[in-house]
Amino acid sequence: MTWCGTSGNGFLQSRDGSLGVQRIRTLSDLTASDLQNRRLLVRLDYNVPLDGNGEVSDRTRIDATIPSIERLRRAGARVLLVSHLGRPGGQRAPSSSLRPIAAELSRTLGTPVPLLEDLPGTKALEAAVAALRPGEVALLENIRFHPGETRNDPDLCRSLADLADAFVGDAFGAAHRTHASTVGAARVIRDRGGPVVAGVLMARELHFLDRALRTPGRPFVAIMGGAKISGKIDVIRAILPRVDRLLVGGAMANTFLRALGFETGASFVEEDRVPMARDLMEEAGDKLLLPVDCVVADELTPADRTRDVDRAELPSGVKIGDIGPRSREIFSREASRAATVLWNGPLGVFEIAPFSRGTFHLARSLAEAADRGAVVVVGGGDSAAAAQRAGVAHRMTHISTGGGASLDLLAGKELPGVAVLDTVEAPDHSELWSDGVIGG
Repeated sequence: MTWCGTSGNGFLQSRDGSLGVQRIRTLSDLTASDLQNRRLLVRLDYNVPLDGNGEVSDRTRIDATIPSIERLRRAGARVLLVSHLGRPGGQRAPSSSLRPIAAELSRTLGTPVPLLEDLPGTKALEAAVAALRPGEVALLENIRFHPGETRNDPDLCRSLADLADAFVGDAFGAAHRTHASTVGAARVIRDRGGPVVAGVLMARELHFLDRALRTPGRPFVAIMGGAKISGKIDVIRAILPRVDRLLVGGAMANTFLRALGFETGASFVEEDRVPMARDLMEEAGDKLLLPVDCVVADELTPADRTRDVDRAELPSGVKIGDIGPRSREIFSREASRAATVLWNGPLGVFEIAPFSRGTFHLARSLAEAADRGAVVVVGGGDSAAAAQRAGVAHRMTHISTGGGASLDLLAGKELPGVAVLDTVEAPDHSELWSDGVIGG
């Protein structure tokens, strides 16, 4: 089987192109007896922000992993958690230690979660894992302290696999990486006959992102923001035939405005992508909506004086920091009509107060749409942060924990960390996922 995120025939299909559709095997497919007293290697994504005191400043990714961990604990599994944090370059770096995450997990689970600092391949680590009792959990120190992690080093893959009887992939945010802990160790475990399954978080991510692409309620509205068209061109091309509306904001809208012949002042524009933007607009026709007005300033700082201007009347020398009030209403109206919304990327420099209104206004409109029953899927990264800052993240249908992974999946690219997972037959193409699959 091969990963096929944009296949019209289903979520997974065979390499020979046949219509035999399967779904990812998940933690829900394993019984308590499958897990009792077994050693589970669980790859999670704890690449979380830390504050100036080295404490976790955003628990979103940690909280999202708790359902899988609790399920394993209840089943009496012996659980070894594996994650990375930052890019320490294969060397120990105190600033990238997972010690703060171990402390957070201990508080959340109400039981000690020791941090195991010995590297895979050492007798000390093997002994520590062997000493885990049923229902106990330990966290391996940052796997990127090992130089072989990002190279998918075979020796590291085997050393990790030697620590477990089964593998749970629950790191959607790292699923686009072919690393030892995301792919290599899982392959070794699978080749030895051990189960290799998706955790609760991974299954939930795939469920909602697949649903948005494969069977969206109509109207289906996609909202793309952020800085660069070049980073999302594959996604735009992949979803354009599927959406009823595509709203474009953020700095990437500047490149489209330039393609229309409008002045963009001193704003960031990808000059080499202007022809591409022109081609996309021709392909999209009236599906694509751009801002009709902008919030501008001489410099994008909190102290700078802002003004609202029509996109056709932009003064030279100013910078666009946000969509304007008329654009906010247009974007919100489209969102309120939608049955399915996919949002990836802010509409302005939302971290700076004078330029946050467009993004926050949209976030609140999407929350209201979700309250009315629309399926609202928010891409990871800045979109998720914006929803949090707007105070509406809890009202969205789903907020992805993986920015780069979600973009790759939406663009139809293979995710190595998903392709490595076991598959099972899906009896009905329209029901590749079920509530039982994604339940906590």
